[in-house]
Amino acid sequence: MFSKVLIANRGEIAVRIIRACHEMGVSTVAVYSEADKDALHVSLADESYCIGGAQVADSYLNMAAILTIAVETGAQAIHPGYGLLSENAKFASLCEQCNIAFIGPSSEMISRMGDKDQARKTMRAAGVPVTPGCDVITNADEALAEAEKIGYPLLIKAKAGGGGRGIRLVNSRDEFLNAFRSASGEAQSAFGDGAVYMEKYLNPVKHIEVQILCDKFGNVVCLGERECSVQRKNQKLIEESPSPAINEETRARMMEAAAKAAKAVNYENAGTIEFLLDGDGNFYFMEMNTRLQVEHPVTEMVTGIDLVQWQLRIASGIPLSFNQSDIRLNGHAIECRINAENPDFDFRPSCGRINLLHIPGGPGVRFETAVYQDYFVPPFYDSMIGKLVVHGDTRDQAIRKMKTALSELVIDGIDHNAELQADILMDDRFTSGSYTTSFMAEREAERKDEVK
Repeated sequence: MFSKVLIANRGEIAVRIIRACHEMGVSTVAVYSEADKDALHVSLADESYCIGGAQVADSYLNMAAILTIAVETGAQAIHPGYGLLSENAKFASLCEQCNIAFIGPSSEMISRMGDKDQARKTMRAAGVPVTPGCDVITNADEALAEAEKIGYPLLIKAKAGGGGRGIRLVNSRDEFLNAFRSASGEAQSAFGDGAVYMEKYLNPVKHIEVQILCDKFGNVVCLGERECSVQRKNQKLIEESPSPAINEETRARMMEAAAKAAKAVNYENAGTIEFLLDGDGNFYFMEMNTRLQVEHPVTEMVTGIDLVQWQLRIASGIPLSFNQSDIRLNGHAIECRINAENPDFDFRPSCGRINLLHIPGGPGVRFETAVYQDYFVPPFYDSMIGKLVVHGDTRDQAIRKMKTALSELVIDGIDHNAELQADILMDDRFTSGSYTTSFMAEREAERKDEVK
């Protein structure tokens, strides 16, 4: 096991990783921007070093600065968390060249699965169901011809995409060329690669993901599924496990497909296989996330397995101590992302000082955050400031527990979305489990009609 780990991230995930390391007796090194000098992860780590200015390009994406600190402090490994450098193949490669363990898959694996077109081809060859569509294409005329074959509506998706960027829904031929150029341009700007591919737009569908752990000895274990269909503009708001739409037969088939996907690429460490599920129980591979997910706590709550600690163990060469037959999904867990934003003003981001903070508690209630009373939420980073997670014996109990926890949560001084989350939990589509990825768009359309 490593004796010292550097955490190349900020906010609640940096705090989460530091706590996991300390529980394992591992020393921690934090890096931070000038804007984060008073951040919680800075004070919790054993060592902390400023690496640049407030903008992420000057600090949390500054690979040279991060690696310099790792070498100078004697850190044996770097945990990238999620976002930022977590799926950056170049950074993982630099870690390898510096003889520093990257807590995640290899740089080659990140590159291979980050290429969405290549990932689709790999999954298709492995016998994993893939959404009907076409391979990567860069020429607008050829793309239009392929679109006619696929049929409308369809999705144009960035080859190197992520975070919902580089995606366009096209409903008709008339919309196609503008959408193609827009998606390609956004992809070029966001990822340095303007190549796109296309898929048939499946609707209504659910977004289901399967958590996997894979060690260096070829062992693959699936830790159940997470339902991630409550999304706004491709950004998740609420996740739960298990999915209310999955029966045992579908779950078994999905776990088998996820295991095939992992074994097909000899995957190592924690990862997520994402699927689209239609109303007939058919599911299709969408993408693989080669990192820890924001919503990993719901899996931890229903399996009792600490994913972050197992990431550390796997990266240090320790084999999994359990197999697939040991995995049981106990009860039900729900996570609500608490974002510093105002839903009443088009989800305008909010920053400022937290004057009063009350965190809900009780059995089966977990609030993962890096904020504290008198903390100033800076304007430079992602709006998520915490994840409220609950566990109950049943889904109904978990929903009631989450409603109670949301009503108890107090974050005064900034705008946040806890009230919106509570409203979602009371929607019949959510309580019945019938909601799909169109759920939030439908709600917003209904709200506009009510205003009229």
